[in-house]
Amino acid sequence: MDERSSAAGTQRIPPIQCLLTFEALARLRSVTLAAEELCVTPSAVSHRVRQLEQILGTKLFGRADFSLTTEGSEYLAHVREGLEALQRFPGSMGPPGKRKLKLAVTPTFARAILIPRLRQFTEAYPEIDLALHVSIPLLDVIAEDADLIVRFGPGRYADLEHVKLAGDEVTPLASPAFVRERGPFERAEDLEGLPLLRSPLEPWRTWFAAHSLDWPEPAEGSQFNDVGLMCDAAAAGMGVALVRLKLGALWLDSGQLVRLYDRDVPSPHAHYLCWRTGTMDRWECAAFAEWLQKSLL
Repeated sequence: MDERSSAAGTQRIPPIQCLLTFEALARLRSVTLAAEELCVTPSAVSHRVRQLEQILGTKLFGRADFSLTTEGSEYLAHVREGLEALQRFPGSMGPPGKRKLKLAVTPTFARAILIPRLRQFTEAYPEIDLALHVSIPLLDVIAEDADLIVRFGPGRYADLEHVKLAGDEVTPLASPAFVRERGPFERAEDLEGLPLLRSPLEPWRTWFAAHSLDWPEPAEGSQFNDVGLMCDAAAAGMGVALVRLKLGALWLDSGQLVRLYDRDVPSPHAHYLCWRTGTMDRWECAAFAEWLQKSLL
């Protein structure tokens, strides 16, 4: 094998969806018309073209009217030649199946943050089938073979590539009945002697230190490995929960929980999207990662 053949064998072949989209957009010169022909959304057309340009390392379209660059014209000829060759084989260019994407996500993040936004993604990318699986890293409950993983923690994941999705702030929450019975809460010290609900996901020492309290981490009291369960327990009057505001929004908005204090404290942890090296070579994974980051801005 000569050097040229060896080099060609190591080059990445673009996904067929990107090639079909490029050919349609070059021929129709309209994102809307290309989207209609391919039965996808305009945003999916734009994303596929961007992905193809990133893979090739060159611009294919030069201006807003979708006129081709010199490189784009040359590449279009090769793409059409390849597509025509494939079409000569019966059934080879039949309707493509949906792309499968497996996401491992913590339960409360899925319920409070992801699910309310998920329709936007399924409408933008109808060709992607997204499967959600519960993941609780603290208990080693990990969805096997997940393409993408949402984790909450300090962001030190040596075994995975990752990007920060969103930080959050914490504040004590309790049920309205609990506040009426055990309040008022005017000073941080008013929590002394009260049942403090515990979670390894959000230690109380963060809030104690921010309010100049030298109290140790609570060693007794009900403990939960899921923030949603802890919020449910607080709503049932079991005690005070230290809750991240983004995750606690469902309970706050419904009135099941109320704030005890006005001051919020930044959490030392954040949500991260993680993946194994090479995962983002799949356009459906890159599309979801880009969408999720933008939706959380």
